[in-house]
Amino acid sequence: MKKIIVPLLILFLLALFLIWAFSPVNDSEVIEFQVKRGESTRRIAINLEEKGIIKSHWLFTAYIFLKGDQTNLKAGNYFLSSGMTVPEIAGIIVSGKKEKVTIAEGLNIREVAEILELPDLADKSPEIFSDEFPFLKEIPEELSLEGYLFPDTYDITPGLSSEEVVKIILKNFEKKTKDLSYEKTLFEIITMASLIEKEVRKTEDKKIVSGILWKRMGVGMPLQVDATIAYITGKRTTKISIEETRTPSPYNTYLNRGLPIGPISNPGLESIEAALNPKESDYWYYLSKPDGETVFSKNFQEHVEAKRRYLTN
Repeated sequence: MKKIIVPLLILFLLALFLIWAFSPVNDSEVIEFQVKRGESTRRIAINLEEKGIIKSHWLFTAYIFLKGDQTNLKAGNYFLSSGMTVPEIAGIIVSGKKEKVTIAEGLNIREVAEILELPDLADKSPEIFSDEFPFLKEIPEELSLEGYLFPDTYDITPGLSSEEVVKIILKNFEKKTKDLSYEKTLFEIITMASLIEKEVRKTEDKKIVSGILWKRMGVGMPLQVDATIAYITGKRTTKISIEETRTPSPYNTYLNRGLPIGPISNPGLESIEAALNPKESDYWYYLSKPDGETVFSKNFQEHVEAKRRYLTN
């Protein structure tokens, strides 16, 4: 009887170990992982274990050899989840598949959601990610991740959940903004940068507009940013009617003084730096010509004349 029980016990314990070793490490962390050209299967496996992506490097190595894939591991950068199983991780590195996704400067969160094919992106609360990314704690409770989806080109590994994709983007935001120095809150800077991003194109113009908007805030003058009205109405146009400027909304910078309740787009680094480094000038007003050129005015009378000259059909 003992001769039967002992082998069965060993098999049972082995099965438990294999289940444990093949199971995910946890279900929350997304880790950037590099496979270098010419690296051996064993070295890749050890690196995976050291990064906390798998539990056992030798078991991963054995799995690859049993599958006959030891010469098929593709070099490259991958975003892997510690919530993936060993077969899933191995399959990704063997296939080498990554989806290249570009988020352009100035897109709002719904437009980013379309590109990423994440229809629930606008509904995800920043609070979900705030423990890992403390800078999100500045965002008012009722707002989304608008403003923090950093514009860039991303290699998205297939199989990641929507939360894991968002974490990749937030890590990039953190990386790109960590060395910035600012006196105001990051939330205020990102909100201002989101206005600048939608209003003007050229770097120097962004700095001047930044100076104008901060100056208006300083004297209690409404910002009167047309892009905030377009954000409210959802229209993709720069033509704003008088009636639309009267739309009740915490984003309306015609009716309300100061910054809108939150960002209206996801700004790039150039606009963020412009918000941080406003350029002083004698200008109080500006407009964009149909060709995108910015026209600045020192007083309201000059601004009215510029509108008549450049915006009247």
